[in-house]
Amino acid sequence: MASSPTSLTVVIVVDHAHVTGGQARVAFDSAIGLKRRGHDPIVFAASGPVAPELDAAGIRTVCLGQRDLVGNGSVLAAAAQGIWNARAASALGELLADVPRDRSLVHVHGWAKALSPSIAAPIAASGLPALYTLHEYSLMCPNGGLFNYRTEEPCRLKPLSAACWATDCDSRSYARKLWRGARHVVMDRVAHLPDCFSDIVTISRFQSEAVGHLLPASARVHLVSNPIGVAPQGHKPAGPVGPLTFVGRISPEKGPLLFAEAARRAGIEALFVGDGPLLGELRSRYPEVRTVGWQDPASVHRYLREAGALVFPSIWYEGQPLTVLEAKALGTPVIVSDGCAGREAIEDGVSGLWFRRNDVDNLAQALQRFAGADVAAMSRAAYDDYWAAPATLDRHVNAIVALYSGLLPAGTGVAEAAERLSA
Repeated sequence: MASSPTSLTVVIVVDHAHVTGGQARVAFDSAIGLKRRGHDPIVFAASGPVAPELDAAGIRTVCLGQRDLVGNGSVLAAAAQGIWNARAASALGELLADVPRDRSLVHVHGWAKALSPSIAAPIAASGLPALYTLHEYSLMCPNGGLFNYRTEEPCRLKPLSAACWATDCDSRSYARKLWRGARHVVMDRVAHLPDCFSDIVTISRFQSEAVGHLLPASARVHLVSNPIGVAPQGHKPAGPVGPLTFVGRISPEKGPLLFAEAARRAGIEALFVGDGPLLGELRSRYPEVRTVGWQDPASVHRYLREAGALVFPSIWYEGQPLTVLEAKALGTPVIVSDGCAGREAIEDGVSGLWFRRNDVDNLAQALQRFAGADVAAMSRAAYDDYWAAPATLDRHVNAIVALYSGLLPAGTGVAEAAERLSA
């Protein structure tokens, strides 16, 4: 179907053409929502395969079929691709040269896992409006997390300062930290990727406050919440309280071992839904916990609905955890770290509990408090609070189209038509 002359063409740039986490999930949901409104989203990605939902929605996807950096069998090839992916730059340049000039823009969701800083050159050369969503922090931090994996603390060092270079903060090795530092120099001082973006999208107030001082001074900053896809199921029926459940990647910054240790100290049953590099250690150190590995979205929602509470022990500056919103939408209270944006969604003592970030004793105490709480009341409060202002795809698309419209040239009729479509 041909695009309307007043529809938007949005080139959505992301590392993977399939769902690898919240970043890609939000990018694809946004594309699908735009398509439903009559706009023309184009997904540009380095690494395949292409997500079936993109094909089903009729969304054009330009996928280069490259391996991402972790999946590349050659360390040297991965290092070179991560510094400057020439093929990605060339292909993106060809795509941007072919889109309508007066109604197109570029929205980057990720670049650090496959695309590289090379995308800056074609974006700048295109002259199209461009914006960036801050799913993580690769635009301002060499390791992408503003997090020291050795000390398990948020990093407050100035990126690329002498102290930054001297600090072994990487999840794998200091050599990898030095490579990431070199890539960051290329990104910031050679490619000037941050300068490509007139507008930055943050996904929570917590994130804006935590890292706002590191954003490009000239960029306009907008808060646009992520959408989730959960249908209302009503309040949970009365019955036994389910297990306290962790859902997500089993990796250091997510705090799975913190929860396992706290559950052991509190004498609480713990369930882990997900996969990741710490899964083996979790199983060996805490054989009493139950693990079910990776699950598809429908199964994840079932585990969340059946949980007594979601435990969200993230120890990094997590911008807006989708799992917290999904739990609330399903009527499940959340026990959440006060050091991540998940706390914004939870009223302490009403729809869940807060605990001090990376404090195992305080988390164990929170688990014990929850065991004596009115869980049914918390469940109803979580459900009612979410559905009073749900994070639906329609709401997200309304917000993002309004933002896009403000970036387009006046007088073409495109911005005005886009605003009417989003109304």
